[in-house]
Amino acid sequence: MASNTFSAAFVKISGGWSGAEVDLGDAEIVDDFGDAVTEALGLSGDELALLCVEVEDEWFAIVRYRGDDEPRVFLSDAHAIMSDMLGELFAEFAGVAPDKDGNGLGVKPSGDFELLSDLGVGSEELLELSMEEGVLPADILSVIAERLSFADELDRLR
Repeated sequence: MASNTFSAAFVKISGGWSGAEVDLGDAEIVDDFGDAVTEALGLSGDELALLCVEVEDEWFAIVRYRGDDEPRVFLSDAHAIMSDMLGELFAEFAGVAPDKDGNGLGVKPSGDFELLSDLGVGSEELLELSMEEGVLPADILSVIAERLSFADELDRLR
């Protein structure tokens, strides 16, 4: 796993959100992410849970879990994720094909841009945040957490 990786999961509870740090260091397949989230949060069924991952100052990912629904994934930059095993797993999860001979210039968000729309962060805002030049992934996740009302939990875990 990348040296500077932060991952935490948040579950919607009555009156707000509850969070827990999640260790993805042993993840070998994408299903391991869901297992880690379920274990860290003690999920039991249809709860709405978000996994937030930031790697270095390179990229971030958000995965939305809800009961038996297919997980939904957003990646801030499909170019940056190819640099490590965790990134490659997230690329596979989001259905991003490795761009081995691409120029890798610019930021290329990928995945489900609508995964937070019903929570108050629409696809346009998510894309705008991801593509803002010079803004670190940690700062973008903080803005998203603020908009979804789990910023206090995120700060507590960082």
